Order: sequence, then C-alpha cells, then structure tokens
Amino acid sequence: MIKVRKNQCPLDLSSHPILLYEVLCPRNDTIFKQVFSLLRFRTSGENPICSADKFLELKLLSQWIVIKIFGGILLSTSRHYKTKPTHGIGRYKHLVKAQEPKKKRGKVEVRPINLGTDYEYGVLNIHLTAYDMALAESYAQYVHNLCNHLSIKVEESYAMPTKTMEVLRLQDQGSKMFLDSVLTTHERVVQISGLSATFAEIFLEIIQSNLPEGVRLSVKEHTEEDFKGRFKARPELEELLAKLN
Repeated sequence: MIKVRKNQCPLDLSSHPILLYEVLCPRNDTIFKQVFSLLRFRTSGENPICSADKFLELKLLSQWIVIKIFGGILLSTSRHYKTKPTHGIGRYKHLVKAQEPKKKRGKVEVRPINLGTDYEYGVLNIHLTAYDMALAESYAQYVHNLCNHLSIKVEESYAMPTKTMEVLRLQDQGSKMFLDSVLTTHERVVQISGLSATFAEIFLEIIQSNLPEGVRLSVKEHTEEDFKGRFKARPELEELLAKLN
C-alpha cells in the first residue's frame, strides 16, 4: 500500500477516506479494479441513478489521485527487510563472544638450565619408577602437593616414555630360551627448583620415609640429556630426514 496525503480536491472526499489514503501502484489498472470493487460494495441496494453518480465521482477521484501521485508524491517501494519479513529475528551471534583461534603447539625448546648457587640447588629432577602405573602416578601427585605445601617451586611434572623389558627363561635341558614374562616400567618426574641446601636433607627424608613399596626414588640435577629423554626416538623419520639433507 502507498500512503497518499490528503490535499485539496475538487470533489467531496469526506465519503471516500479509503481511496484518499490507500492506493495501489498507479502504473497498471489495479487502481481502477479497486475502485470498481468498492463501488459494488457501497452501491448494493441503492438507487441506480445515485450509483451511476457515485461511479462517475469515484472515477474522477481515482484520476485525480493518479495525477497527484505522478505530480510529486513520493512512492515508498523499498523494503526494510532483505529476503523475508522475519529477517534478523532470533539472531544471537552478536551476543556471544568470538572464540579465539587455537594456537598451534610449537616445538618444545630447551630452557636455560639453572645451576644454582653455593646455598641453593638449581633444577632438580625427582624420578619415581614403578611397575604399577597407578602407584607411580599417585606418589608423584603426593610429592607435587608436598612441594606446594612446603613452598618449593615446581617447574613441571611429566611422564617419561614407558619402557618394556622381556624376561627370557632358559630350559632345564638344552640351550633354547623362551619368553617368560614382559615387564613394563613407568616413570614420573617432578622437576623442582630453588631448594635450599639446609632444607634439602629434611625434604628428602620426608619423601623417602613415605615411599610406598614397589617405587624406586632417585634425585639428580637436570641436564640437557634428561630433556631429550622425554621424547620417543623415531629412527625411521631421522633416516628420511638424513636422506633429504
């Protein structure tokens, strides 16, 4: 529908407010069809002479409206929506925070090793080795919590690659050996730093007195070889890289 302002008209427009304010596009004959439909509705049951007069009046009125529209009244034909009347309803993405792209994990680099001072140790590795993985993991967690309770800085806590050892048994008679059992060794490392020389003896005595059965404890200074030992060797990949280089 196009909104038409009410201006001066040579006809009596008080009885036709619909035609003054609601008119279809004037480029085709739809306006006259609307006039005829309104005429049939309004003239049903009236005098034929009066109906003819109203028909002429409505026809002149419609022509006047078309002239006024072409004369400068703005036609609002643009839609305020894009494709559908419900466009934009239910949008929520502008309310949700944009997720940051995940950073790719780069190659782990060797950190500079702290050698310590005369009164304080540098970086120490507490190695816990056991055949039972749950036992080694739980005791490593105990050592980690103990260090936090005693205000000892824990650099990191990680697991070493699992080692497998096959036990071969020699027959009573003969020289042939057969597989008896397979032992898997699990190792956890708690890396600490800033341990004072006076408190080191007390700390080691605490963790050794609470050492569970079946767990082997060893403490040594951190070296670059220990860092490389964290990663599994890939000889096939190393051979391919050597051929390319």
